[in-house]
Amino acid sequence: MFGSNQDVLLAGTNTENANVVWRVFSDSVTLIVLSLYESATDVYLNKLLENVFSAMVLVVGLEDLVNIKNVERLKRDLRACYKLIDSFLEMPERTGDLTQCVDCVLVQDGSVLQDCLDTFTQAAQSNFGCIMMSGKVVVATEKWWRLAPQDVMMLAWLVASLVPCTSRDYPVYLPQGSPTVPHRLLTFLLVPGVEVCILCGPVPSLQEVERELVERFWKPLAEPLKACLRMQVRSFPASVPLDRGIMGLLLINREQSKCLYTVQANPSEDAARQDIYLPLDRRRTALRSFYTLAISRYFPVERDDGKTAHYEEFQAGFTHHAVQCYTVSEDHKCYGLQTGQHQLFILFRSEVPTFALRNIATKTLLVFTKEWAF
Repeated sequence: MFGSNQDVLLAGTNTENANVVWRVFSDSVTLIVLSLYESATDVYLNKLLENVFSAMVLVVGLEDLVNIKNVERLKRDLRACYKLIDSFLEMPERTGDLTQCVDCVLVQDGSVLQDCLDTFTQAAQSNFGCIMMSGKVVVATEKWWRLAPQDVMMLAWLVASLVPCTSRDYPVYLPQGSPTVPHRLLTFLLVPGVEVCILCGPVPSLQEVERELVERFWKPLAEPLKACLRMQVRSFPASVPLDRGIMGLLLINREQSKCLYTVQANPSEDAARQDIYLPLDRRRTALRSFYTLAISRYFPVERDDGKTAHYEEFQAGFTHHAVQCYTVSEDHKCYGLQTGQHQLFILFRSEVPTFALRNIATKTLLVFTKEWAF
């Protein structure tokens, strides 16, 4: 407050063992985050604050946050987003909170599910629908992908944070697309762990869709839906060939703002070892930390105004941008590469030769972009 009164922008501070970052949103809400973890960089903490505010808008709407008329009522309303906010503070099997992209799953029967979803969504008088598993999108309609990336990411995380149920009718505001006008989010459990979601207006009713449409459209596809659950660990089919030295990967489609993420890229290799090579929590931390390092120092970040922004001034004075980077640690290695449309970040076992990282990463990118068209 003192700094703002003196026209000084102070966005955060560090102590000997803590990192404190704060942001003011819509000139109304001030959010402060304090972290004792060394891995919690300013990049991560700033995105955490953005996600928390978006979660608040998603549940109560921007109008009630900007023009607070009843503080006690607002406190009660915000309880509905506590679990969503808690999910951002954990280390889940997703990275959308960090990348601001939609976590996805690749399945063998994607075209079959896509055709059924398009027909089902139209029958429900909507153009916005998706099939979701554990907060990851399996397939979605064209209009769903046209929503703002942050809105799609927040909807996925919201559904994953809610208590499982057969169906629900949940009012939501879209933080980017519709922060003041609510929509209805209808969800239906197709098989345990797999849901179909529809974003719609006042009609149709939840009971009407559940009674007349859900069983008629989705009962014949019970087996393909159950098959989706087999991708829960890896996020893509076992038939996708990967080098045995890969422990985890994060692939981002920058144009479509969606990503693939796993820290069990070769689950059969992990199962064959009596003791896992690197604990899963350590893998998640290492891969997320490497992603943060790469985008803050080496790979340019596009702002909303189309200009290039950097979290650090490493690139100052250079006439080009880095397109590849790597790090070597005692128990793992990381490699990142960037093309016009994709970013790929791979977590390798330490015994993989450093000179081989680039070749393996390039081949891995081709597998997903050429054979699977991700």
